[in-house]
Amino acid sequence: MKNVLVTGGTGFIGAGLVKGLVDRGYSVRVFDNNFRGDTGKLDGYLDRIEMIEGDIRDREAVFEATQGMDIVHHLAFINGTRHFYEIPEKVLEVGVKGALNTLEAAMELGVRRYVLASSSEVYQTPTKIPTDETERILLPDITNPRYSYAGGKIISELLALNYLRKTDVDCVIFRPHNIYGPNMGWEHVIPEIMRKIRDASDGFTKKSIQLPIQGDGSETRAFCYIDNAVEGFILCGEKGGDGEIYHVGEMREISIRELINMMGDILGMEIEQIPGELRPGGTPRRCPDISKLASLGYAPSISLEDGLARTVNWYREALV
Repeated sequence: MKNVLVTGGTGFIGAGLVKGLVDRGYSVRVFDNNFRGDTGKLDGYLDRIEMIEGDIRDREAVFEATQGMDIVHHLAFINGTRHFYEIPEKVLEVGVKGALNTLEAAMELGVRRYVLASSSEVYQTPTKIPTDETERILLPDITNPRYSYAGGKIISELLALNYLRKTDVDCVIFRPHNIYGPNMGWEHVIPEIMRKIRDASDGFTKKSIQLPIQGDGSETRAFCYIDNAVEGFILCGEKGGDGEIYHVGEMREISIRELINMMGDILGMEIEQIPGELRPGGTPRRCPDISKLASLGYAPSISLEDGLARTVNWYREALV
């Protein structure tokens, strides 16, 4: 049985990964301070894991958590657009110190594989769609605090690749693309839309509504259900090549307008979308090329229709 440390393991993606690892027979230790996460996301698994509460910026605590581990999945980071604008210095501090602490612990304590969660945000506006892992990475405006997140992820990638380059620790990086699912938080596209639908429909009671949206809805994304993503994360940890970067996501690109129409169908609701101002700093299109991970055996099994229905129904119950 392999011993695995998951930092940020009480967050949405982290908790999904923890459950997937436990289900596959791994011995899992979780390290998190629950700044954005919640141990409730691990209900049903808490008695099957070791839980350590600590701050990723605390070098001593990170070293203690890494003792005896074969694999480190480093996910601890501050996400959420509001945080990028309000506490960019903390976003960067957690990102950079977290990477340094986990890397140094992995090198000194005999960890065999270090798996880093990066982000599709490192591309900002890609030059090609679908986007493969050779795409250039970019910070379009160093003065905009929004890019504290992408900047922190880029720094983390640089640190991981170069710190581990001449060591015995394998380094694997994955870049998730628009992962979604039940209980994903409230600072993402689908939960934000669900709140707006709830408000416009008097608690989902009206069957025909007008819904103000950002932009005209032509922006596109390729959404990946959490269970599919977890398969990809674990595959990176098990089979990913040393020094390699992999996209985790799906290649079905849809517009936000299409997404809202699908959500309306699930809710049995007619939604007239009212275009508005587009939030600055966003990306007009995003769709990953996942062929590199597919070559390792990655094959998403849950369709957008099924995953979206599960997610919309969860948020409908949570919002009533």
